Amino acid sequence: MQALNAKLADNDAESAANAPGPALYLVATPIGNLEDITLRALRVLKEADLIACEDTRQTQKLLNHYGIATRTTSYHEHNEMTRAAELVKEMQEGASVALVTDAGMPGISDPGFRLISLAIRHHVPVVPIPGASAFLAALVASGLPADSFRFSGFLPAKRGERRAALEAIQTSPRTQVFYEAPHRIVETLSDVVEVLGENRHVVIAREVTKLHEEFLRGRAGEVLETLKSRDGVKGEITLLIGKAEEADLQTAADSRVSVRRRVEQIMAEEKVDEKTALKKIAKERGVSKSDAYRELQRSK
Repeated sequence: MQALNAKLADNDAESAANAPGPALYLVATPIGNLEDITLRALRVLKEADLIACEDTRQTQKLLNHYGIATRTTSYHEHNEMTRAAELVKEMQEGASVALVTDAGMPGISDPGFRLISLAIRHHVPVVPIPGASAFLAALVASGLPADSFRFSGFLPAKRGERRAALEAIQTSPRTQVFYEAPHRIVETLSDVVEVLGENRHVVIAREVTKLHEEFLRGRAGEVLETLKSRDGVKGEITLLIGKAEEADLQTAADSRVSVRRRVEQIMAEEKVDEKTALKKIAKERGVSKSDAYRELQRSK
């Protein structure tokens, strides 16, 4: 801490010459460990005219830790419609505004897009100040291939929509990365097992960079049983799903063919229409009628 303060003091003269001008600064903040913040981020937070925070109380802990006294204001999903316009007006009048969220990079599954897009439309410079990001930290430490991946934010909370999202990546050739709420992770992983198979490689990254950081790596069925054996799951969670292997591709293909053939079989044997046949298949497989319908459409 002393070394960091000394470094900041040494940079005072240079910082004065490069003080933030009228602009929107997107400042990445620590996702857990308060040391995970750049010197540039600290300088911008110190020299900005205003810090727009997802939660001013949460951000104040960081500012107090580093002795930063910059004025703060709230900017979150419930007030961003009006606050975005107010902040852009301040920047047009010469203010420099630093946007931060509770943790990580602003705009990643957090408020920020409305303000960023509005600033761009009004020709206000938008300057990213890179730093910690939960999904990137989880990805590089997961052990899953990181040469090709897709980050999709939070999975849908509703089971049908979540299963549809998982079905869409059934044959994906890249690592898939999601955020998930701790109270839903067991249910979500159960859907992963049912939709993608118990042998799909997954990683649960929990509380990354924090005191109780944990990585659960393995096959989906094994990781699910580990979570079920616990008395609840707590903390920030990133779910990573490995790319489809040859066996996964064959299973998906067989499933699509079997749905189509089963529909044809029921229609022929029982003299019913496709809708009735799908309803029966859904009951046989323990899935919703819409899930069975989507599987049939993909097979055509």
